[in-house]
Amino acid sequence: MKNKKLFITRLKSGDSLAYEQLMDSFYHKLCTYALTLTNDFTKAEDIVQNVFVKVWILRKNLKTNLDLKPYLYRSVYNEFIDEYRKNRKAIYLEKKHIEAVDLVVENEKLNIDEMMKIVNKEIDNLPPKCKNIFILNKKEGLSHDEISEYLNISVKTIEGHMTRAFKILNEKLSGKLNKVLFLLFSFKDKINKSLG
Repeated sequence: MKNKKLFITRLKSGDSLAYEQLMDSFYHKLCTYALTLTNDFTKAEDIVQNVFVKVWILRKNLKTNLDLKPYLYRSVYNEFIDEYRKNRKAIYLEKKHIEAVDLVVENEKLNIDEMMKIVNKEIDNLPPKCKNIFILNKKEGLSHDEISEYLNISVKTIEGHMTRAFKILNEKLSGKLNKVLFLLFSFKDKINKSLG
């Protein structure tokens, strides 16, 4: 897609080869991104497929100077929010989360797949107790009280391990990786709180 304007003109005219090229370039990356939001591969694929269907149906409305990458990532995010609101009570997104999404979708050099691998690798490298508590809280969505009951340790101990985990991860994941760490876990925290 070296000539973006020409490519979008082809899409607008209904060129099926251009559409296939668009899917080949972005389908897997968008599914990976959607997975960070849904934590469910089937739902992630459904969201991305819906986005591509809408792009095709509304292709004539595309502006020739459109930057496709941020447009597609935002479309996936909006589709996720729409789907979530259909099935759950409406939630209010924090400004920081929106900023994190914008950073991810607007930076052309950002490779979400690679950064997710790095983030997960650094989580795996945490000291065992830190790692276990961090995963229970951030990936499984348990509160500090629930972890305390589950592991039979004090809430203060859990807070200490969480502080240590974040300190280690902050040192390891500088700059934009911190935003990805926030992006991977903050929305699930928000959902858990809204359902609690």
